[in-house]
Amino acid sequence: MKVVIVSPEKTLYEGEAEGVKLPGVKGRFEVLNGHAPIVSTLAAGTVECVGTSPCTFNVKGGFVEVAQNEVSVCVELM
Repeated sequence: MKVVIVSPEKTLYEGEAEGVKLPGVKGRFEVLNGHAPIVSTLAAGTVECVGTSPCTFNVKGGFVEVAQNEVSVCVELM
């Protein structure tokens, strides 16, 4: 699935991933291929892309939108 992670300063990651682990306000959750559409607020924690080009970002918070196998994450870095 396509993943884009941005901060107010720059694009942090743009590419394909098998999954994205996110720190939701009500607990950690993972988005995988075929996930239902969702918009969620993120708490402080770690955003992690899983796949051939793994990456990890420590964030203060933000939000995520998932639709049609595209994950858009907007975060503020710690």
